[in-house]
Amino acid sequence: MSIWSWTLEAYARPDVPDACLALQDAHGQNTPFLLWAIWAEGPPAEVLAKGAALAKAWEAEVLSPIRTVRRRLKADFAPVDAGARLALREDIKAAELHAERLLMETLADLVGQHKGGVPALAALEAASAAWGRTAPLDALARLAGPLT
Repeated sequence: MSIWSWTLEAYARPDVPDACLALQDAHGQNTPFLLWAIWAEGPPAEVLAKGAALAKAWEAEVLSPIRTVRRRLKADFAPVDAGARLALREDIKAAELHAERLLMETLADLVGQHKGGVPALAALEAASAAWGRTAPLDALARLAGPLT
């Protein structure tokens, strides 16, 4: 199954969106990177390091700026028409999703067909450590649980 198809199925499961947002907002994690690590079943350390470097650069240059604009457009911005502002926000939300998909597909190319066979929680722990800002185990377990 492609990483994007897997991600859409995973994100549709109960509790996964909330767990992803908590890891992103409260613990500074990159959820596409974490989801990739689960999908890849714990890629080897050197691939994980390459993936982390790629995801950090993409986060800084692409995802974070898009996300900032999307969040800013949620609130009123007088005198801009509210309907037009919200329509623009939806366009930006679609661009953010597209950027996440590009990142995940690029990460998937690093692994190829060679998955690691590591359980979800262990894959998340390794990915979070590779990210450089280790998230608490309970926060990682909230994401791993529904995806196990």
